[in-house]
Amino acid sequence: MSHATTTPVLVIHGGAGVMRRDLNPARENEARAALARALLSGYAQLKAGKPALDGVTAALSVLEDDPNFNAGKGAVFTHDGRNELDAAIMDGNTLRAGAIAGVHRVKNPILLARAVLEKSQHVMLVGDGAEAFAREVGVPLVDPSYFRTEQRWQQLQKALKEDRDGVPHSDVETARHFGTVGAVALDAQGHLAAGTSTGGMTDKRWGRVGDSPIIGAGTYANADCAVSGTGWGEFYIRAVAAHAICMRVSLMHVPLERAAAEVINQEIPAMGGNGGAIALDAKGHIALPFNTDGMYRGWIGGDGVPHVAIYDDDPDTPPSASDSSGG
Repeated sequence: MSHATTTPVLVIHGGAGVMRRDLNPARENEARAALARALLSGYAQLKAGKPALDGVTAALSVLEDDPNFNAGKGAVFTHDGRNELDAAIMDGNTLRAGAIAGVHRVKNPILLARAVLEKSQHVMLVGDGAEAFAREVGVPLVDPSYFRTEQRWQQLQKALKEDRDGVPHSDVETARHFGTVGAVALDAQGHLAAGTSTGGMTDKRWGRVGDSPIIGAGTYANADCAVSGTGWGEFYIRAVAAHAICMRVSLMHVPLERAAAEVINQEIPAMGGNGGAIALDAKGHIALPFNTDGMYRGWIGGDGVPHVAIYDDDPDTPPSASDSSGG
């Protein structure tokens, strides 16, 4: 494949574990529209010749600003009634990465993760230190009340009552720790990038951090493959899921779709976890495995048209390599 003829591709997710019964038509339409906006925003960067990192950042910023997703404005609440935000981004061309965890005031966590990658000598910053760094580099901070939405607050109240009653959480998203946004991109130079952002899990305690900001677990990119995961983070960490997919592609030359399915639909369920992922290779192949009722997902390639899906029976035929790359 000649990098001079690469047609950009962008793939996004807005979290696995979507349940039909929990999504009314109005919310479904809002979610689909937001996914389409994110695809168009990110793809505009790629079509303009910008690097894959720019496509990922632009797409995720849109989803972080939309209250329908568990990231940024729509983040869930911890057991103590706070919003704790995590994010990571990785450049497959250079293997540089940036990540942040446990922040409370960063309006767009993916922008701070990008700043860690570009403006620090570190890979991961957490908590107050990450927010101090945000002030130094000019990443916007907001009052914590910005992140509050009534839907997420009521989710917490329901979970707290279940805690007091000693019963399992009945809400699937709470019980199975779903809810992230992610993006993977292939740019006109043939380079890949991946990014993920999350509000964590409803009712989480003790500063818990999931897979999303951990390079290799929920987020990973190299020259051949880019992955962003969404699911029960503890299992993605134990499987080093994103890295495991890319190593199959890079070292074992396993086709992307099979590599992603082996990790997401075999290894993780075998341990007791579940969820999904989006994956993209350097030839423009796309994989969208998930083992739940649904996963917010979308892709855009050579036709410049955003394609969006939610449920497991939605039309889900991403473009082939021949459709999405120039050769």
